[in-house]
Amino acid sequence: MRNFKMTIEYDGSAYCGWQRQENGISIQQLLEEAIEVITGQKVSVIGSGRTDAGVHALNQVGSFKCSTKLPVNKIFMGINSVLPEDIVVKKLEEVGDDFHALRDVKSKIYVYKICNQRLRPALGRNYFWHVRFPLDIGKMKKAAKYLLGTHDFSCFCATGTNVKDRVRTIVDIEIKTGNDGLIEIKVESQGFLKYMVRNIIGTLVEVGQGKRKPEEMKLIIESKNRNIAGVTAPACGLFLKEVKY
Repeated sequence: MRNFKMTIEYDGSAYCGWQRQENGISIQQLLEEAIEVITGQKVSVIGSGRTDAGVHALNQVGSFKCSTKLPVNKIFMGINSVLPEDIVVKKLEEVGDDFHALRDVKSKIYVYKICNQRLRPALGRNYFWHVRFPLDIGKMKKAAKYLLGTHDFSCFCATGTNVKDRVRTIVDIEIKTGNDGLIEIKVESQGFLKYMVRNIIGTLVEVGQGKRKPEEMKLIIESKNRNIAGVTAPACGLFLKEVKY
């Protein structure tokens, strides 16, 4: 049995997320179907983690095991030939039997994009959150500093989530204006809770709008209460940028 690692880019706009679900088409489903078409074998693609409906990926990582005798390049070209245009395998390589796309993750980096201008833009609306009112980047950066380190992030976890251990470590968080004029918020963590990044972004935006003081971020984290934190930012602005092993 051979073990394969692939790096995937996708536009999540049309999908119910990474993981197979009964209520819609997922990225995982389409990848597994494409691999079966090319190799003639049913496989299970393991992702580095789930991305939610509408969330995009620049470099998602997946792995699968298959006993095909086809060369790696033929599998690579073949998969891309049958995938829809909004999903592409950027890299495919054969790896050691012990590699596991989920278990071996050291950290992941997400980037969230915000278009901060009064007028609603016509283009790019599926790839950022349009925030009409001016944002104070300085205050947002001050608030973001409280997120660094190891905390119980229950306040940013989606309600109804069954995960009991909600302690996570944020390694880095950076807020800057991108080359495309958008505000980019980069968050790196060893692990994320459901909606964690989007809930953090929503809270930071409220700080930037002056609805909250930067110092309130510390109290929000300590509260462990989702109702105390800010709104959930739209999925369209979120990108899985990198997975570190």
